Amino acid sequence: AMAAATTGCRRAALRGWAVGGRVAPQWRRPLLPEGCVLRVAAGACRTLTVEVGGRKMEFSSGKLARFADGSAVVQLGDTAVMVTAVSKTKPSASQFMPLVVDYRQKAAAAGRIPTNYLRRELGSTDKEILTSRVIDRSIRPLFPAGYFYDTQILCNLLAVDGVNDPDVLAINGASAALALSDIPWNGPIGAVRVGLVDGETIINPTRKQLSSSTLNLVVAGAPQNQVVMLEATAENILQQDFCHAIKVGVKQTQHIIQGIQQLVKERGVVKRTVQKLYVAPEEIVECANKLASNKIYAVFTDSGHDKISRDEAINKIRLETEEQLKEKFPEAEPYEIIESFNVVSKDIFRNLVLNEYRRCDGRDLTSLRDIKCEVDMFKMLHGSALFQRGQTQVLCTVTFDSIESSVKSDVISTAVSGIKDKNFMLHYEFPPYATNEIGKVSGMNRRELGHGALAERALKPVIPQDFPFTIRVTSEVLESNGSSSMASACGGSLALMDAGVPVSSAVAGVAIGLITKCSLENGDIEDYRLLTDILGIEDYYGDMDFKMAGTNKGITALQVDLKLPGIPIKIVMEAIQQATAGKREILHIMNQTLAKPRPNRKESGPVVETIHVPLSKRLRFVGPGAYNLKKLQAQTGVTVSQLDEETYSVFAPTPTAMHEAREFIHDICKDDQEVNLEFGAVYTATITEIRDSGVMVKLYPNMTPVLLHNSQLDQRKIKHPSALGLEVGQEIQVKYFGRDPTDGRMRLSRKILQSPATTVLKTLTDKNSIVLGGTVPQSSTSSQ
Repeated sequence: AMAAATTGCRRAALRGWAVGGRVAPQWRRPLLPEGCVLRVAAGACRTLTVEVGGRKMEFSSGKLARFADGSAVVQLGDTAVMVTAVSKTKPSASQFMPLVVDYRQKAAAAGRIPTNYLRRELGSTDKEILTSRVIDRSIRPLFPAGYFYDTQILCNLLAVDGVNDPDVLAINGASAALALSDIPWNGPIGAVRVGLVDGETIINPTRKQLSSSTLNLVVAGAPQNQVVMLEATAENILQQDFCHAIKVGVKQTQHIIQGIQQLVKERGVVKRTVQKLYVAPEEIVECANKLASNKIYAVFTDSGHDKISRDEAINKIRLETEEQLKEKFPEAEPYEIIESFNVVSKDIFRNLVLNEYRRCDGRDLTSLRDIKCEVDMFKMLHGSALFQRGQTQVLCTVTFDSIESSVKSDVISTAVSGIKDKNFMLHYEFPPYATNEIGKVSGMNRRELGHGALAERALKPVIPQDFPFTIRVTSEVLESNGSSSMASACGGSLALMDAGVPVSSAVAGVAIGLITKCSLENGDIEDYRLLTDILGIEDYYGDMDFKMAGTNKGITALQVDLKLPGIPIKIVMEAIQQATAGKREILHIMNQTLAKPRPNRKESGPVVETIHVPLSKRLRFVGPGAYNLKKLQAQTGVTVSQLDEETYSVFAPTPTAMHEAREFIHDICKDDQEVNLEFGAVYTATITEIRDSGVMVKLYPNMTPVLLHNSQLDQRKIKHPSALGLEVGQEIQVKYFGRDPTDGRMRLSRKILQSPATTVLKTLTDKNSIVLGGTVPQSSTSSQ
């Protein structure tokens, strides 16, 4: 029957499980691999040491969190992560696998206290959410089909040494916790991080090594050198280097897998009885196939349909078929009816690709959809682009702001994961109208965060490091029919070039899909087809979502999600090759719209200038309590930041704002012209104010008065200037002794002139001021 054509993988996933009875999993039982040491402590606590990439990774279980279904602690260096797995024994009402993974960074593990007002861990950070998604994508494909039981994986950081990243340890910990539990799961898996430093691959690089690495690749592997999940960021590395790193990483994961299998063997794990697996009964599937197969086939072979019309046609057939199935099987549960139709639809769709090499939109397996690009959509934007690929449409905008607007990481994220401030970010938005739906428009969800992070990683390697602005790219999906994250990378690249950002090369991305035929006996893949530039329905009915982005030269980002419990490396290599061909074709189309960055930024864009403020004039420029700076920023909208002791950077969102800022700075500094005073010279000062502590004097009319303290007025000790008969407006002779090195104040003395030493009176002529534009004032001389 047609339904049996693609159920081999599903049946293989069920092998080892039984409904209503206990069946032990079919674990491989190899000898303890070389480099592994197993220690059994009192109280059934077991510890295993595995050598991975020349370093020792330690697994332990049976000591902590023993009420959880499964618990494991993984340690590398002095970084340790505890992962627990708990699954309910009663099924949930969901019609999917209700798996929740929570990875939380603990401040205590890094030896810090949170800096929020409660001084405790609050909501999840972006790093925690992205790591949770990586763990989820690594373990989800290995759960049995139809296992709809609430399952939660919690990753608790016990200690962080600042050298070894805990995220890869958390993946291995989740694998060990699930394998050692009685939860049905077809693992274990192993995960490593692969770096590339000076052309040499490094397994699980330290944070220092990773900072100089051109590759950050996380590989999750299954037994028999199969790939389960890939996540990569690369500095535009060559395809052959990338493929080699994947092969090395998969090979290293086998040591971890064998070690966990040995722990499972020693523990004697027996998986729990599964109350019910939510799979469609074969008799209902056969009936649905007879009722609807011809109608479904007609819809999927009609290339005139678009996304909306195809979905409507299938839904119409679905409603008719489900009514007929309900009449014929009145005792069947609603899920069995719905899933039976889904199985038939999926099998017909997949068989079209496998047997007839046909896709529902009429393309062959390696063809791209029609692509259209536009740039400079709105004149007031710093940069913009519209990227249309088939029925996927993305509007990307670029915004420049001051360096002070960069993303500031909290101290815990910096200590735990090394994430610091970043001045390039990409934000992905997926409103409900993009798929003809209605919904609540709220904050960013996990999916939007993950897609935005992928597109950001794709573009970041081509951004210049010394760019004087913080860059924010906003990608808003206006229509979605597959691969919107890769469309965001393409649109973002065009928008950056339109904004005049001197990117090193244009970036494009493409999604590759996979349709497989699995053996009914052992679940091995017998046949497969790779699809270039997949539609949403091809992602839904397919087995893989393989997203790769890069330039004409190399690869910048990769993300692979699977629905199968693993695929051979051979398929991954073919997918990379097919994605490379598609990427180059997209870049050729993009270059016809805009081939290189614009030589200049838009006239409406922001402006940055520097100001040299002598130390002696800093107080005047800043004002009491930074009053002048606050007023400047409030009135003109500019942002002022201090670069060093005497240099400030002024960021203005528009040239008009910079012009206003120049006038403001000139106004507050015009009555405070500076002259070059000669050390040890005597000048005539005018008293402007009498105070208890001394007199305020000016050396020239437009000078800010300075204090001449009582201790410097006379050789005799006085408590008030009136004792010397001094009055406002009176001129006195003072000697100049330079400026205080800490605050820049003038040091003047009248007392020293009462000594018999001869003095020369100086007059002041040359003047200088605070300089806007970055040039340092030249020294001027005083004349006698």
